[in-house]
Amino acid sequence: MNTLHGRTVLGLFVALTLTLAAGSASATNGYYLHGFGTKSKAQAGAGSANPEEVMVLATNPAGLAFVPESIDAGLAIFSPMRDYSTTPSQAPGACFGPGQCLLTIGPNDLHSANEFFPMPFVAMNWALTGSDFLAAAFYGRGGMNTKWEGGTVTYDPYFGQNPGSPDPVTLPGTFGDGTAGVDLMQGFLNLSYAHKFSDKFSVGASAIFAMQRFEARGVGNFYPFTKTFMASMATGTPKMPTNLSNNGHDMSYGYGGSVGFQWNPTDVFSLAAAYTTKMSMTEFSDYSDLFAEAGGFDMPSTWTAGIALKPNDQLALMFDVQGIKYSDVASVSNPIDGLLNGSCQADVKYCLGGKKGAGFGWDDMTVYKLGASWKYSDTWTWRAGYSFTEQPIPKDQMTFNILAPGVMEQHVTVGFTQLLEGGNEVNLSLMYAPEKKISGPQNFDPTQTVELKMKQIELELSYSWKR
Repeated sequence: MNTLHGRTVLGLFVALTLTLAAGSASATNGYYLHGFGTKSKAQAGAGSANPEEVMVLATNPAGLAFVPESIDAGLAIFSPMRDYSTTPSQAPGACFGPGQCLLTIGPNDLHSANEFFPMPFVAMNWALTGSDFLAAAFYGRGGMNTKWEGGTVTYDPYFGQNPGSPDPVTLPGTFGDGTAGVDLMQGFLNLSYAHKFSDKFSVGASAIFAMQRFEARGVGNFYPFTKTFMASMATGTPKMPTNLSNNGHDMSYGYGGSVGFQWNPTDVFSLAAAYTTKMSMTEFSDYSDLFAEAGGFDMPSTWTAGIALKPNDQLALMFDVQGIKYSDVASVSNPIDGLLNGSCQADVKYCLGGKKGAGFGWDDMTVYKLGASWKYSDTWTWRAGYSFTEQPIPKDQMTFNILAPGVMEQHVTVGFTQLLEGGNEVNLSLMYAPEKKISGPQNFDPTQTVELKMKQIELELSYSWKR
């Protein structure tokens, strides 16, 4: 038992270290994972009403009341393949209005670097009594790690309309400030409790502590649209923003919680539901001129509801629905429009860094997840799943989303569980997200079209020590 405890402590420290060092995680459903835990991931994230692993706490803490005591540790290798392209501009002469044709991107056709990311987790649960259960887990989440090397942008502040104006300037990089991209990583410590009122019903709650690491590169030329710059112009003494771009990684910390229930009215049918609050996070002070609310970047609230059908001892069929409320986070959901329609010039709260400053314009998401598990033998269980949704980026919000092309809509998954001698388990999941493209006008030169394109694969392997 001492060896097991030593392994537990070592595993927790290793997982925490890896989580903090892993860099960005996946941009799948927006920037949320398609599932938590290897078994659930092999079922496209379904299974909240059929809990089989400790990581169910990240979806519905009430499920812990029906999970055997174990220590679970795993590592996923996630690979997003992302491209963007722009068509030639029809300017000058085709654009009129504030900001229109201010900058023309390329035309570029670029592929993002950074295609492989490790994503570790470790989780452990304890049965305090026959009806009281505790669990703890470290895990990562996030996404939007992009690195656009090369390309050009052309600035024409007079839109080609003034023969006496300076010539347009062409600069290197997607936004004329060299290599462009963002890097977001989120790590969590989840402490959960579940109480079983009967063999059929349980409730649970989690306290969740979070940290974020963020960096933005290559966006310094948006300084005229920042709250800092516009406010200084009113004083007659222009001031350049210092917290907009290329400031290295900044850290943010915060907390939230979740509650849920699990109900198994019969041996055939189960029902579960859970809600996770918005995570209240400290600001990214090094990027207070970029994100709305002076660097605010809270995490959205989510909800999950699921059912499971078990027609026999070998087969389980599962269906989950997940809601992700990106509208909780101004920096993610605010549209770019305030930079283009004169609002920023009239009121600095609409500028970058302002209370209503421009963001990525993301919509809320609803994700539908279908999963199945088949107990082929006493030692082998096979799993499969499919999830679908509508990606969150409106087609009139393309320019900033070059930095964060979270366009995936489908996930196809398979996997297995192998029961070993002594009761321990090996789990594997494989996810493939088929290529998705979206296109729309480039906001600062609507005569251009921007196309974002992505596909993904992920392989996760985990081991479960049963106690």
